[in-house]
Amino acid sequence: MGRSKRKTQAFLFLLLVSCFFIGCGSKASVAPETSIPNDTAAASRQDESVSKAFAAEPSPELPNLQSELTTREIPPDTPLGHFDFANFTYPLPRGWQHRDGDEITLTDGKLEPKMKDVSDDMSPDEKAAAKAERRIGASLVNIKYLDVDGDGAKEAVVILKIETGGSAIPQLVYIYKWRDEKPELLWNFRTGDRADGGLKSIRAENGELIVELFGRDRFLLGQTETGKITGDEEQLCCPTHFTRTRYKYNGRNFLMQGKRLTYSIADPSAPPEENLGEKVNAAAKSKK
Repeated sequence: MGRSKRKTQAFLFLLLVSCFFIGCGSKASVAPETSIPNDTAAASRQDESVSKAFAAEPSPELPNLQSELTTREIPPDTPLGHFDFANFTYPLPRGWQHRDGDEITLTDGKLEPKMKDVSDDMSPDEKAAAKAERRIGASLVNIKYLDVDGDGAKEAVVILKIETGGSAIPQLVYIYKWRDEKPELLWNFRTGDRADGGLKSIRAENGELIVELFGRDRFLLGQTETGKITGDEEQLCCPTHFTRTRYKYNGRNFLMQGKRLTYSIADPSAPPEENLGEKVNAAAKSKK
C-alpha cells in the first residue's frame, strides 16, 4: 500500500515537471513569432513615411535661360529675310579666333568642335600640338528681325551658340543689314556664359538696340562684354540679376545710351540700380 502511494506521488511529480517545461518552451517559441512581424511592419511603415517625405519635396527645375532667345519669328518677305544664314561664314570676335583663321562656316546651322584630349603621359610638345588642333564649333540658335537703326527696315540679328564640348553656353551675336545685294555686317559681339554675362534677350525699341545680359552691371563694349564687378560670384545655372543697356547706331558704330540698369530677377517690382559698378568701386575706394 505504501509502495503504491509512493509510485503515484512520483508519477504526479514527473507529470508536473513535464508540464512546466512544455509550458516554458511554448512561451519561448511564441515570443519571437509575435515580435518579428511587429518589427517588420513598423520598419515598413517607417520606410513608407520616408519615401513620402522625399517625394513631397522634388528637386527644383533649373531655369531656362534661353527662353527669350529661342522664340521663332516669321522672316520678313525681303532679300534679307530669305537669306540662308544657316549656311554662312561668320567672323570670330577677339578671344575666340583660331590660330589659322578668324572665321567659322556653318553647314545646316552647325559646326562641330574639334577636340583633342591631353593626358599626363604626354610630353610638353605633344600637349602643345594637341591643343593647337582644337577648334571651337558653333550652332545657330535663332534669327531675329529687328529695326535696330531706326530706318524703318528690319535688320537680321543672328544668334550663335559657341560649342566647346562642355556645358558652357557663351554666345555670338551678328547684326546684318541688306546692302549691295548681300548682307553687310553692322556689329558683332560675344557674351558670357549663363549667369556670368550670358545673353538674356535682345530687341529693338524706338530705333535703339536693347541688350539684356545676366549678371550685375554687365554691358557691351566693342566686340566683347565688360568684366564683371569684383566679387560678384553666383551659380552659373541660376542668375539673380540682369543688366539692361541701350545702344544707338550712328552710321558707323553702336554707342551706349543712358544708364546701365541692373534688375533683380527675384523681385521684378524692385527699382533698378543705376551704374552699379561705379557705386561698388567708389565704396571700395572709400574703405582704403
